[in-house]
Amino acid sequence: MPEDAHLSRSRLARLLEDGAVTADGETVTDPRRRVSEGEVFEITIEEAAEVETVPENIPLVVAYEDAELIVIDKPAGMVVHPAPGSPTGTLVNALLHHFGGALSGVGGEKRPGIVHRIDKDTSGLLVVAKSDAAHHGLAAQFAAHSVDRQYLAICHGVPDPGDPRLKGVRGVSFEPGGIVKITTQLARHKTDRQRQAVLFEGGRHAVTRMVVEERFGDQAALVQCRLETGRTHQIRVHMAHIGHALIGDPVYGGRRRLKADAPGAEAARNFPRQALHAATLGFIHPVTGEEMSFTSPLPEDFSEILDALRG
Repeated sequence: MPEDAHLSRSRLARLLEDGAVTADGETVTDPRRRVSEGEVFEITIEEAAEVETVPENIPLVVAYEDAELIVIDKPAGMVVHPAPGSPTGTLVNALLHHFGGALSGVGGEKRPGIVHRIDKDTSGLLVVAKSDAAHHGLAAQFAAHSVDRQYLAICHGVPDPGDPRLKGVRGVSFEPGGIVKITTQLARHKTDRQRQAVLFEGGRHAVTRMVVEERFGDQAALVQCRLETGRTHQIRVHMAHIGHALIGDPVYGGRRRLKADAPGAEAARNFPRQALHAATLGFIHPVTGEEMSFTSPLPEDFSEILDALRG
């Protein structure tokens, strides 16, 4: 295939199935058909089809946009993609309205190309493709773990590389600069399908690097987490695994609370979401080759709890 066609194997399989491929005037639908040297195949690609997802006029904070991609600073509370239980009010609904039909389409449909996601109640940056070329290029970078993703989080306790308990946690190792590296497998929990579970056999490989940015006594800490991989709930699961679940996390935080007399204890108790913010996003532009990096300021609720913890 010509490289500038940007057709994936799955897209080609669908085109075969739909009768869009011919050889010497005859339609080819069998993906196992033997081919001969010198044969020429013609592929007919229709205009991108409209999608069923309804455009919605939802305000967006756009950090960057060009003809190929868009970088969004997502607020907490917004789901990225429509799903059962969240068919509307999502980032995709908002993007379809924002583009107003000026979308070349991804995978044969006029839809944004979601190459990574952040949880509903996590705030911060994510990049979305507007074309097949951008979608393929960005997906390749995420698969190669070359995208720079830095998150800020507030956790219970203070992860200390010198802590003997932390040294004894399986999957934990240490790197220069006070970096705690967490390496495990992750998979859906056997009994609670809304949760992810740490494994050491099976599942999907997951690596998080964490360093403490600021301590709040021995009760809490502001930490920076860098993702090498990007699994569902990865930071939240890994921080809980090492005994430092995120403040406000309703799934992995358990019943942990700051001491009643600690600065910010009430603010932490009432924080309505996991204290996690996608602060930095860096990648190579998939079409121009330009190095791109974006930083998102802390949202108001995150700044307020930090002020409270500082006393």
